[in-house]
Amino acid sequence: MRMSLVLAAAVMMPGAAIAQKPAQKSAAVPDRNVLHVQVILDMLGFGPGVLDGKGGQSLVAALKGFQEAKGLPRTGKPDAATLRALYPYRQKRPTARVTLDQAMMAGPYVNPLPKDYGEQAKLPSLAYRRPLEKLAEMFHTTPAVLVALNPGVTRIAVGSKIVVPNVLPASREYDGSLRPDWRQTLAMLNVDARQPKADHVVVDKSDGVLRVMDANDKLVAQFTATMGSEHDPLPLGSWKIYGADYNPKFHYNPDLFWDAKKGDDKELLPAGPNGPVGVVWIDLSKEHYGIHGTPNPETIGRAESHGCIRLTNWDAARLAMMIKPGTKAVFKA
Repeated sequence: MRMSLVLAAAVMMPGAAIAQKPAQKSAAVPDRNVLHVQVILDMLGFGPGVLDGKGGQSLVAALKGFQEAKGLPRTGKPDAATLRALYPYRQKRPTARVTLDQAMMAGPYVNPLPKDYGEQAKLPSLAYRRPLEKLAEMFHTTPAVLVALNPGVTRIAVGSKIVVPNVLPASREYDGSLRPDWRQTLAMLNVDARQPKADHVVVDKSDGVLRVMDANDKLVAQFTATMGSEHDPLPLGSWKIYGADYNPKFHYNPDLFWDAKKGDDKELLPAGPNGPVGVVWIDLSKEHYGIHGTPNPETIGRAESHGCIRLTNWDAARLAMMIKPGTKAVFKA
């Protein structure tokens, strides 16, 4: 999808010029108009997945969610009515220039990260592989997009200034009752402390999204999701959310995985953003099923799962702030 010139006029604020070299095949420079729309939707809780300045099914789904919430026709396009609805948020610029500090660059890092679960179980954590991967997740994007946004930058360190998608939150005043390590994760992922409260959530396989609804059945947030597969279909029906496990360890049971390797043993994997369930596990009344994060945000909405509902780590963290034990979860085709 290529945003029109009308969109540029309607939702793009003037900012400092950004020098850009011709796009390389491996990392095309993101379209700032598209990126601006993605950033605004992400801010408003209609997650388009990875912020990459490209069109695609995740952006179409996010636009449809925003349109539904605003009472507009669900076209999935940046039409005139949608541009008018986006206009009040135009001050949220598509990119920001940040100075890397000690906390942003801090590890631990594990590189290479073994694929074998037995080897992973021996590690102290399933951490990011390198600083660039961590920074990409912090700013809801990919390493390739960060590279494309920063032509000529060949090395990053504490004190480096780089351009990133503008997901900086308005508030980091997190609930003081939350565990300190979880508050640190929320801050690292640039999750805003102010979130709507869910009355129930609806996982819609036909749209590939998870919807957050209030008590009046109004859509208040929506996230692109991966759900089920031919081997492990989405368990349709109504379930309850039991609670959330923050920065969880993962109990690997090969008996529950159709694609497990012969001879695999049960393993307890350490916590970390590159673990199989990412930074949070939201437990469901359906045994062995949950809503969780992922170590591969670029695959959300584009791959299959083992029946569970996968979100990007930042969206899963945000959802965890919206729900509580007893929240109903409806799964439909």
